[in-house]
Amino acid sequence: MQPETFREILRKHASHLPQPLALRGDTRRYTYAQLLAEVEQREGLLRAEPEGLLALGLDNGPEALIWDLAALFSGRPCLILPPFFSPAQRAHCLEQCQVRLAVLDAGFANELEGAGFQSDGTFWRKPGQGQPTLPAGTLKVTYTSGTTGQPKGVCLGADALLRVAHELEVASRPCAPAHYLAVLPLAVLLENLGIYAALLAGACVTLLPQRQMGIQGASGVDWPKLLATVVLSSAQSLILVPQLLLGLVTAIEQGHLSAAQFRFVAVGGARVSPDLLARAARVGLPVFEGYGLSECASVVCLNRPDAVRPGSVGQPLPHVRVRLADDGEVQVSGSTLLGYLGEAPFAGGWWPTGDLGEVDADGYLHLKGRKKHQFITSFGRNVNPDWVEAELTQRGVIAQAFVHGEGLPGNLALLWPLDPNCDAQTLADAVASANAALPDYARVKAWRRLPTPFNAADDLLTTNGRLRREAILARYRGPLNELENEVRR
Repeated sequence: MQPETFREILRKHASHLPQPLALRGDTRRYTYAQLLAEVEQREGLLRAEPEGLLALGLDNGPEALIWDLAALFSGRPCLILPPFFSPAQRAHCLEQCQVRLAVLDAGFANELEGAGFQSDGTFWRKPGQGQPTLPAGTLKVTYTSGTTGQPKGVCLGADALLRVAHELEVASRPCAPAHYLAVLPLAVLLENLGIYAALLAGACVTLLPQRQMGIQGASGVDWPKLLATVVLSSAQSLILVPQLLLGLVTAIEQGHLSAAQFRFVAVGGARVSPDLLARAARVGLPVFEGYGLSECASVVCLNRPDAVRPGSVGQPLPHVRVRLADDGEVQVSGSTLLGYLGEAPFAGGWWPTGDLGEVDADGYLHLKGRKKHQFITSFGRNVNPDWVEAELTQRGVIAQAFVHGEGLPGNLALLWPLDPNCDAQTLADAVASANAALPDYARVKAWRRLPTPFNAADDLLTTNGRLRREAILARYRGPLNELENEVRR
């Protein structure tokens, strides 16, 4: 699908939908006709500017989506600056992309002024003639945080982005969700495409500032605020990460809201515990687990209403092929990146994902964790810590878990509870519950409570909440040595 096809679909919605409300913000509402008019007005502004990449530093809200669509329709490459990045990481993005034109919230003003930008009331501009070397056809640059301090720019074309959005819309079509709530930042590619999918379906998108919904940074959540937003928005469809799904399931179990409100809840971004999926099923929440990565335009596989297999991340989307390398690494063909910014264009047919998996007889993909995270116990058993950590953290007691067992007769864990006042017995019971769902070789044999949670400021987490494993091993070498002595006795 090309941007003009997307535009035509929006025009048809504007003409034919009986209730053509397209977008709701905190104070503004737009019909499909009004949304198109706003997008095309900004598209005209962009077409009058010199060629180059547009950077958006806007909190979730109508303006962010309108400018994003204007860039897409004008054929201008767009970078949405992740709010969960550090100022240094955002500066790296701006410099690597050689951004000369930006639209930003006031909260970014100091960063932009420090980088040599000046505002004319509409755009922030930086003098200079530099242009990034983008692979031909690039319309979106999305940054992955990875596990190092320097994010990488993934360059994607319109066809890859809109094909995935189309397939997401098709996947949710049997459930016919009419109200979509954007929970994740628009800078997260999965959310960006989820909104496109909702617009392709003719649904109403609610797009509110993150703090207004109770979401702070990469991992902070004010649950009363978020749940109130979910209820008041009449959301029937959401995209969640596992920890947000855990909170939603817990709230339904406690009677704070009804699962009957929802028609299609997609979950991805990290491994989801089978126990959490079983809890969701018990309360009647229609959860569909998927899998993807930025280098493959976000979504690769997805469970769908007519094709669900618990424990898998679903079958590949129709335009995607998946195969396994000899060592079990998942490789993907279809809607792959054009290349990394500053590197040679990607010319290969298959993208190595770095994830380990198995494909069953019916084509469902089952993930086994990250290839580079896997360790081997002293009994010769391969264990992926992502798997064990998901079991530990998705039972409503443990907020953070780090698992290590390289060359050891038993696996070790460092834990931080959801409730700082949690007692040792409650933590022990949570570990026992997780162990009961794991085979013997994957169970945690010894653990310690952390003195403080892992955080990005201490360089123990990436800016989007992933563990920096080498840094944690170095920081907690003493306690881990004590645990190691326990399991070797």
